[in-house]
Amino acid sequence: MMKMLLMVECPNEPFNSLVKAGKVGEVIKRILESIKPEAAYFTEQDGMRGGIFLVDVQDSADIPAYAEPFFLNFNATCKFRIVMSAQDLQKAGLEALGQKWA
Repeated sequence: MMKMLLMVECPNEPFNSLVKAGKVGEVIKRILESIKPEAAYFTEQDGMRGGIFLVDVQDSADIPAYAEPFFLNFNATCKFRIVMSAQDLQKAGLEALGQKWA
């Protein structure tokens, strides 16, 4: 299992139309129930509405299940970044890598 940051940028349309129709909250709720993020933050990204979600990915084949809800509902741009906790970094063997590649 890998922890990944899913960073989402949503253009004004169709987001604005969903807000005006009173449906955006329902769509976001359905997406969050589907992707089950460990953490979810909503913010501005490059002048657009955005979100940052910490998700557990079991297999790279699972990535479309995280991205497609945003693509299909919001015409969003999605970016994934693999992340490590401090404990993961301690297990990475940086000292050995430093000796090997110094």
